[in-house]
Amino acid sequence: MLICLTANHRNASFDLLEKLSVGTADVARDLVAQSSFVQGAVVLATCNRFEAYLDIDEPVTAGISLAVEEAAESFSSASGTDVGELRDSLTVLCGDNVADHLFAVSSGLESVVVGEDEIAGQVKRALSTARVEGTTSSDLERLFQRASHTSRGVKTKTGLGGAGRSLARLALDLAESRVTDWAQTRVLLVGTGQYARVTLANLRDRGVSDIRVFSPSGRAVVFAAKQGLEPVAADGFLDAIATADVVITCSTADTVVLDAAHLETAVTLPGALPRRLVIDLGLPRNVDPSVASVAGTELLDLETISLHAPLDELNAESDARALVDQAAAEYRAGKAEAAVTPAVVALRSHLFDLLDAEIDRSRSRGESAESTERALRHLVGVILHSPSVRARELARDGRADEVFAAVETLFGLGSAAAERAATAAAAADDQHSPDAVSLEHYRRSAEG
Repeated sequence: MLICLTANHRNASFDLLEKLSVGTADVARDLVAQSSFVQGAVVLATCNRFEAYLDIDEPVTAGISLAVEEAAESFSSASGTDVGELRDSLTVLCGDNVADHLFAVSSGLESVVVGEDEIAGQVKRALSTARVEGTTSSDLERLFQRASHTSRGVKTKTGLGGAGRSLARLALDLAESRVTDWAQTRVLLVGTGQYARVTLANLRDRGVSDIRVFSPSGRAVVFAAKQGLEPVAADGFLDAIATADVVITCSTADTVVLDAAHLETAVTLPGALPRRLVIDLGLPRNVDPSVASVAGTELLDLETISLHAPLDELNAESDARALVDQAAAEYRAGKAEAAVTPAVVALRSHLFDLLDAEIDRSRSRGESAESTERALRHLVGVILHSPSVRARELARDGRADEVFAAVETLFGLGSAAAERAATAAAAADDQHSPDAVSLEHYRRSAEG
């Protein structure tokens, strides 16, 4: 069973989200390795949400509760947060609700700025990280791949992608009232990652050309060369702050890169500007809140930005939600259909076993083996076709239990036989569909 533990801008403070984004990178691996319940984990951490998607092997309430408790304690310990505060801020989703939620998240429908561009990439990277760490599972793989497919559909089929704006774009929109002329504005960009590139594109869209870049990790020279910017060395950081109208931080550094001491020193340097706007897009935060106390400095951080998020683009969002709901319904139907695969596999296995026995008897009587075998195999295929199609239709209508009951009633193939057949099918090529794998597997075994 899949469950999701989510703390986001709707149910948790930015301070808590900031703490959770630090020190929890390795928790998923340790959780999967040490937990008796958690078989897979994918962690999604962005500037306005922290979510853990868990695959647990115990579908009962007790198992879910234990898995949630283990995860909460692990994330609390790694991030230095109070476990009680974390529990109070977590919303737990189970079963089909997990897909509904992730599909909406990956499509930008649950972001601070509805339709933001970055979240789809963050969802993909979360899965990639889980693969590298060895914490994903087949169910999580299918869930996240389907989520990425859904987000692409939303982007191409609705106006949400164009209407939705990134946090960087929203921050610059809010800065409009503080900036007289973007073309004459001197900007210091702190950070060289994906969000820095997004921010840079938004600055250039506004006509900003005087942009310098500083990297706490020393990547400024390479980034500046690729982007046509002026790099700032470590010993030139304070001078760059002093002569910047706007300082934008979007670094992935785990520690504060700009504090009041930096500003207090910078404003005393020759040529220092009397006023500047500091925009902090980092999570964890890159700027110490105390900078706002330095004369002439105004701070715009994520918490403030989120309070000014625009109203949803109603038509685009409505269309997008309809697509997400449709994708989630199809995902649930697919899972329901797959659930009856063990019963169908057991039925096929049983009939092909009977066929093999009949062929052996035919051969023992001296009949033409080739013609007899061909006729019998064709007959079994015809017999199986309609029940197989009907079983899938019933599963998609939520009647999978009836399929299992019918197979057990008619053929005496109970859950144990179905489980043995499913285990055998799972050993086949995982890149084929479950039913195709099962059919080919049993045909080969029958013919072998």
